[in-house]
Amino acid sequence: MPHTARYSIGGVIACMPFPMIGMTITISVQHYYGNYSLAGMLTAIQAIALAISTPLLGKLTDKFGQRQVSIPTIIVWIIAAIALTTSITNRAPEWVLYCLTPLLAAIPPWGAMSRARWTRLLKGDRERTDRALSLCGVLDECMWVVGNPLASTLAVISGLLAFSFTGVCVIVGALMFLTELSTEPPSQSDLARAEGITRKEYRAREAAKAQALKEQTAAEETRRRLEREGVTDPEAISREVARTVDEVRSGKVKKASIWGPGLVAVCVTWFGLGAFQSAAGISIIAFATESNMKQYTGFVFACFSISSLCGAIVYGAKNWVIPLWKRFYFCLAVVNIGIGSFMFARHLWVIMIIYLLIGVCQAPTWINGNQLMLHLVPPSRLTEGMAWMGAMNSIGASAGSAIAGQFIDRMGSHGGFLVVTALAMGSLAIALIGFRQIKSSTEQPTLTEVAV
Repeated sequence: MPHTARYSIGGVIACMPFPMIGMTITISVQHYYGNYSLAGMLTAIQAIALAISTPLLGKLTDKFGQRQVSIPTIIVWIIAAIALTTSITNRAPEWVLYCLTPLLAAIPPWGAMSRARWTRLLKGDRERTDRALSLCGVLDECMWVVGNPLASTLAVISGLLAFSFTGVCVIVGALMFLTELSTEPPSQSDLARAEGITRKEYRAREAAKAQALKEQTAAEETRRRLEREGVTDPEAISREVARTVDEVRSGKVKKASIWGPGLVAVCVTWFGLGAFQSAAGISIIAFATESNMKQYTGFVFACFSISSLCGAIVYGAKNWVIPLWKRFYFCLAVVNIGIGSFMFARHLWVIMIIYLLIGVCQAPTWINGNQLMLHLVPPSRLTEGMAWMGAMNSIGASAGSAIAGQFIDRMGSHGGFLVVTALAMGSLAIALIGFRQIKSSTEQPTLTEVAV
């Protein structure tokens, strides 16, 4: 499609802080301070700050527009990156690092903004929307394939070099993304202004339309159910349909918010996913350092990303008839169980092979999560909904890296992998507890198809 390549590629380039910052901080802090606990705590602080800022930035983006929010955010990030790099290389007091690290969370939600553009361009075309989201997954994996080995290589040479490269990527990617104006979705302020109403009135009207779609879908499902049961009396059918619609309508005030059982279940699952994957990352770095193979850690992570990239390509090329919830749980189980087995590895290359085998399910897991969001939030709040999902993943990552760092300092890399296994199995258990909510969410109407 015209104009889509520019913002898609630009968004990926601008997202380079995601694969590079965490690893750069970990390797640089361990090199200058010799402390995995400090590295884990800083990574955790950055992830927590990211979890707080991402939904806020996503909400502001939906309200005021992508360019209006992104430009000042980028300026804050560049200043923070320069200050933190200077502090680490000069072995500044730890409290200085604690103060500066949260500012690195000033990253615009490029992935969510890119997906919002695709969703707007392809509104109503379920098949092409799914393929577009798969393409986003492919491009994201390309970012991780390139970012991970670069981060480990550059950070081993110089933390300053790694941060400088990341800053250049942010500037170049932002210019490509934000100067593509023809595909930028209108903000809620723009839409409300065009209608001659306030933003609050616009959001209330949109929520009413989403509610009307749910009521219509419930009425149609009730009619089909009664037909299967052999009910032919028109009055009985009308009464049952009216009762069903009243039940849906009675929860209107509660469901006007994007927070429903399905979204809660997905976000909690993403918390667990971030926890054990972050713990695995810092544990692998410790394991490689103990084996005198620290320079190869980026390539191990790149194997995971390459495998995930292949999975995204294959997954996006097929029109799936298997229910979404089955695909979601299968891919999630493969990733969790595979990473949970790292504690049995005795060589870095064994971990690399496991990553290659299970990585094919990593991108599909995220793609499935993005597709679930299409059923859970209305269109003009899609950026906010996806930002919440990413935020919960970041919160989980912060907890995982902080806990693993403590265990590594006391027990070595084996202690870190014990944490990874516990978190991976716990994450899968959390996802299974939310099975009913996640399954039922896939049976809801796709709210992003509501015309607004």
